[in-house]
Amino acid sequence: MNRRFVFLIIVAAFVALFPFRSPAPLIYTPGEGWYYEPYGTTLKWQRTRAKDQLDVAEQAFKVRDYNLALRAAYRVVKVWPLSDYAPRAQYLVARCLEAKGKDEMAFDAYQKIIQQYPKSSEYEDVIWRQYRIADRFLHGEWPRLWGYVPYPPTMDIPASMFGEIVTNGPYSDVAPHAQLRVGAAREQQKDYEAAVTAYQTAADRYQNQPVIVADALYRQGMSYAKEAGTAGYDQGTAEEAIATFTDFVTFYPDDRRVPYAQRLITALKAQQVEGNFKIAQFYEFYKKWDGAVIYYNEVLQLDPNSHYAALARQRIEALKPRLQLSAN
Repeated sequence: MNRRFVFLIIVAAFVALFPFRSPAPLIYTPGEGWYYEPYGTTLKWQRTRAKDQLDVAEQAFKVRDYNLALRAAYRVVKVWPLSDYAPRAQYLVARCLEAKGKDEMAFDAYQKIIQQYPKSSEYEDVIWRQYRIADRFLHGEWPRLWGYVPYPPTMDIPASMFGEIVTNGPYSDVAPHAQLRVGAAREQQKDYEAAVTAYQTAADRYQNQPVIVADALYRQGMSYAKEAGTAGYDQGTAEEAIATFTDFVTFYPDDRRVPYAQRLITALKAQQVEGNFKIAQFYEFYKKWDGAVIYYNEVLQLDPNSHYAALARQRIEALKPRLQLSAN
């Protein structure tokens, strides 16, 4: 028999017959990861009753020993998930993760309270803490892979978080603000169509809250206006922006943003005039005389006193003979 094989059998038999206690067992705690727990130290913080274990977590949290508080609180949730102390323990888990700068994990931990312990006394505090976490990502906080490795921010994260907050309670106090932030995240992402949809949802759903509706209308108009700046010859977006800003000015005349909205309406109309003039030139270049005259007339209707209106009149007069020839 191979000597190496015999040696391995002897070693295996020794391990089996003479077990020993590891001086530092490896233990995993969600949010904290793997850590070594030297033999004997667990006796210092582990308890046999849920209440006593929660007390350990509470005391550790008070002195900002978030690692110990996290372990103790998580043990309550894991060992006694149906006890009266589990909701508070889950709340401490989330608070510790947030204090350690692990905001995505903290958001998910808070979400577990909403899903598993909806009658928790910390419910209102939980949803506002979720809102503040999402807002930090909206303002540029870098997410962390596995809670440790930072990577460039993406607006999908706050948009998803704010959307989850709204889904949790569409008519809670925080929901209208979260719905607006969904639009803000999509607007930063330059997904103006999704931003408009989010703002429209806020305006429709929270009609009884004038401050929310005013903000939603204004932001919706801004999203349309930004989209109009990238829409080329598509004048429909500019028209939507003008209509939305007009509603905003009409329904909320005392809002401090009205003067700026009015200036934007003027600028958008000028943009429409220029856009229609360019479309008319396009048709004229390709000898589509009827189409060219239609858009030159549109310029006159939008702003008869503009510089483009004067040019449009000249072009209409110049095209009349061609129109008569094509008619014959």
